[in-house]
Amino acid sequence: MSGVDPRDPEALRAAIAAAIRTHWKLYLGQGLFLMLLGLAAAALPQLSTLAITVLIGVLFLVGGSVRLVVLTRSRHSPGHRWSLLTSLLAIVLGLVLLIAPLQGVLTLTLIVVALLLLQGAASIAVALEYRKHLRNWGWLLVSGLVDLLLSFLIWAGWPATAAWAIGLLVGLSIFFLGLALVMTALAARTLGPPA
Repeated sequence: MSGVDPRDPEALRAAIAAAIRTHWKLYLGQGLFLMLLGLAAAALPQLSTLAITVLIGVLFLVGGSVRLVVLTRSRHSPGHRWSLLTSLLAIVLGLVLLIAPLQGVLTLTLIVVALLLLQGAASIAVALEYRKHLRNWGWLLVSGLVDLLLSFLIWAGWPATAAWAIGLLVGLSIFFLGLALVMTALAARTLGPPA
């Protein structure tokens, strides 16, 4: 989209539509992959929940460790003590999630509720923007609405649903995001020039 004036909404819309049309196969491939990944996560919800918890533990541990190493080289930077404290907390949280992942599931369940709310709202906003460019923009809207519904279902059953909710609901969310990408790709494949 180089050369497009970002202040010209029509030119920007045309460039976005052209980019989607040009790369529809990438959207299709990504969508199919996400659908398969979502189905696998939903089919094995307890395992998926545990895997997600362990993955997040690894991310906190690695992220905190990298930040700690960087901070040892910048001891005189502003806010060094607070940054040091947050990196140590990330390391401890990562270790706790890795050592006792089942206890971390309750907290992560609440985090998933928040993430699904944000993802749902973002998908709805993007769908409303795409409605001028794609006939099947409703699939992205459905994806956002499903995310909002899933976040409500997790919250309504918490804490009893925490053991399986993350794996199942994140799997379903990934599946519907993949479906939205597939439908967007199929619509973009036959998309004519913007009106």
